[in-house]
Amino acid sequence: MSKPPMNVETLGAIDVHVHVHRSVSDPPGDHSMDSFFEYFGSEVVNPTVLDLAAYYRERNMACVAFTIDATAATGSPPRVSNEEIAELAADHSDVVIPFASIDPHSGAAGVAKVRGLVEHHGIRGFKFHPNQQAFFPNDPDYYPLYRAIAEMGVPIVFHSGHTGVGAGRPGGAGIRLKYSNPMLVDDVAVDFPDLPIILAHPSFPWQDEAISVALHKPTVHIDLSGWSPKYFPANLVQYANTLLKDRVLFGSDYPVITPDRWLADFERLEIKPEVRPLILKENAINLLQLRA
Repeated sequence: MSKPPMNVETLGAIDVHVHVHRSVSDPPGDHSMDSFFEYFGSEVVNPTVLDLAAYYRERNMACVAFTIDATAATGSPPRVSNEEIAELAADHSDVVIPFASIDPHSGAAGVAKVRGLVEHHGIRGFKFHPNQQAFFPNDPDYYPLYRAIAEMGVPIVFHSGHTGVGAGRPGGAGIRLKYSNPMLVDDVAVDFPDLPIILAHPSFPWQDEAISVALHKPTVHIDLSGWSPKYFPANLVQYANTLLKDRVLFGSDYPVITPDRWLADFERLEIKPEVRPLILKENAINLLQLRA
């Protein structure tokens, strides 16, 4: 049975960066990502959309949920489909906002998926992970995909900066960090000036570049996922408090970092009282057009 629509006025926060690791048809005992959780010192959790709905409803929060499609780079399709995420999110629309992931190497087939995912499945945005998907975001070969997304009027999330994927494994498990410099996304923001963009994570070691891009391009936002707030660099806190206060977003990167841990550390961060609700909820409401 479908839940009532999302009531953003009663929500405590909106987590804009949450991963779906498992289909509802998969068994729970999957250990293929254990090393990833070990890198972050986190409990191994591989949630389905149903797990996320229950988890975030219990906390009076909403979440943006997605998978990563890196089929071309890994040779394996994602464990959960965009369609499953969208279908289950529709049944739990009070707390789950579905985003999709399309392998940028899928060419015309990927472009063709965009409109259907938005118009027929209720997808509200798209996530790209240049490191995992092995592509430079500013390569014009991928512009038809961005153009289709821009026409739908929904945002793109680009992973930026360091990644825990492959960290500590021989050769980084083939993951190349060069793809995730946020300055590459500056070209995308220039060439698609109406496309809302989120730079995911504090962009170590390119934090200054990320801040510069967001300051210069009014459609670019920064989500704060993947790091505990106690480790945020001082310049990120400074601009989140001032010039970028309307374009910085709460994200946890759950299940790697729990929203409970993130929010507890954020409470101790020197953020102005009037800025806290912007980061925790209001900026996401505006970006995702969640208020009727």
